[in-house]
This record gives sequence, C-alpha cells and structure tokens, in this order.
Amino acid sequence: MQNEKQNYKVTNLVGVPTDYSDENNWAILPENTDQDVDTFFIYPTVYNNPEPDAPKIVPVEDPMLRANVNDFYLDIPVLFEEMTNLYEPFYRQSNLSAFSGMTYDEIIEFQSREQRTDLYAALDYFFEYYNNGRPFILAGHSQGSLMIKIVLRDYFKEHSEYLNRMVAAYAIGFSITPDDLKANSALKFAEGPDDTGVIVSWNTEGPENKNEKNGVVLENAISINPLNWKRDNTYAPPSENIGDRIPIMEPGSDEVSEFKVHKPGLADAQIDLERGVVVCTTLAEGYIKSFTPETENIFGPASLHEHDYAAYWDNIRENVNTRINAFLDK
Repeated sequence: MQNEKQNYKVTNLVGVPTDYSDENNWAILPENTDQDVDTFFIYPTVYNNPEPDAPKIVPVEDPMLRANVNDFYLDIPVLFEEMTNLYEPFYRQSNLSAFSGMTYDEIIEFQSREQRTDLYAALDYFFEYYNNGRPFILAGHSQGSLMIKIVLRDYFKEHSEYLNRMVAAYAIGFSITPDDLKANSALKFAEGPDDTGVIVSWNTEGPENKNEKNGVVLENAISINPLNWKRDNTYAPPSENIGDRIPIMEPGSDEVSEFKVHKPGLADAQIDLERGVVVCTTLAEGYIKSFTPETENIFGPASLHEHDYAAYWDNIRENVNTRINAFLDK
C-alpha cells in the first residue's frame, strides 16, 4: 500500500498516513482467522497530558500512547476477541487536554485531521489485505466512537460495498444523533437486539447527571438500552443484567486487583428519552466517583462513562453473538 493522499476516495485528508503494512503499527492482529466475522476496534482516549509542551495530536510512536493502548486490552477489546478476529490499529489520537474549551463542531474539525487520515489508511489496509470479504463489526468507545461516527459518515459513504458487510457498529460512549444518520443515508440505528447493519450506542449516567454538562452527550442523542435492547424508556431492572465486568481497584491505588466477571444483577438501565442517555440507578457511589477533577469537569459528577461496557458486559457479549448469528443466517 502506498501512503499517498491521492489513493483515497475521500479527499482533504491531512498529512501522510501511518504505514499499516508495518505490523508494528497494529496494537492487535489475530494469530489466526478462524472466526467468521472480524472486528475493527478503535481505542478511546488513552493519553491525557495537560503540560503546555505536550502534543495535541499524539504520534503513534509515542511510548506512553502505545503502553496505554496495550494496557487497555482487557477493558473492552477482549470482549470482541471471544467471537471475532480482532484488529486494532495504532492511530494518532487527540490528547484529552486538547479538547478543553472546544465546541462540538470544533472537535469534529479537529478529529478530521491526522486522526481521521490514519483510520482511513488503516481501514484501507484492513479491507484490502486482512478482511478477505468477511462480515465485520466496528467497535470503539469514547474518542474511538467519535471516530466511528466520522468514518461512518465519510469513509463508508464512499465505500458502500463494505458497509453492506457490516454486522453492526458499536459506537458506545459518544452520542449518535439524527444528523449523523442524515450524513450517510445508508446508516441506521438499532431498533432491537438482532437487527444488523446498524449503529448501537448509548452513554451511561447516574441520575444526578441529569442537568450537568457531559462532553460525550449531545443534543438529540439516540440510545438503545443495553439490557432489554429497546429504544423506549422501558425500565430494565438489575435482574435482567446477566453479568458485569467492573474492575475492583486496590485501595489508594490505580491498580486493578481483580475483575468481577459474570457477576449478575448489579446495574439497571433506563433510557432518559429527553437527554438521550441510559440512566443507571443501582451502582454504588464508589463506581460513579471514579474520575479526577479534570475528567469530572468533562463528563459530569455522576457520569458512568468508564463503565459503558463494563456494567453491561455479558449482555453486550450476548448481543454481539446474537447480531453475528442474525447476519450469518441471512
């Protein structure tokens, strides 16, 4: 693959893309491809350095970025690796501190720089050399889901032949809005547990976040309930939660002592249709107060952003399998 801008159908790309023919520029490549479906995973924000000389867009060679991406593996990507061939490129991403003071439109413009260029190059390489025509899932969280919005809007508008093989896009942790769907008429939001070719998204909050600013929650946000897979405000009690994977932290430390895997009945879920988020009322305060003051200012005092996947882990895993089987049975 030649890293020349003119090779891309989507124009106005910024900078020279990362070389994805180099396996060192992939955080995860499968050892074998014995699964019927691939997952292309886009990692969330893993770099936050508020120092004035810190990069606003972090290069893929940065050792901190690479170390943090590798450490993140158990947080979300492993869920998709259980059922699919998992691919995760290193891409230039934004330093969290770079977003300070930006409006949403400014963030979209900023994310359409080298960050977008890298992911388009990674997708090009993935489809040409790795995917081999298999169905695929897009998945991400937070900044990764913001990038999913961008690639669905532009890249897959120009590459509709690929979109026809998309099982689902799990763009969790950043709002999807009607405007996102209008930007590419081929896009659909999930309506239930087993529709395919759809976007699956929500942001999780405690009820105390109702009137607070949350940087990943947009006006007119659309969500689906990760327990009952409904779009309305039907309450899903903790009894419908078949298992979470929320980490237990060592007291006074940032180290994870263990994961509470497959512990059922912890988190409930109900969509606040006005705010467009999933509200969870049953998690203990210790789970909610997991942010630093800086990130609390971004997400609000009762955000459960860090637990968008973890609080509903086994239900999401079951749903991924359901959508894969529905796609393969077409």
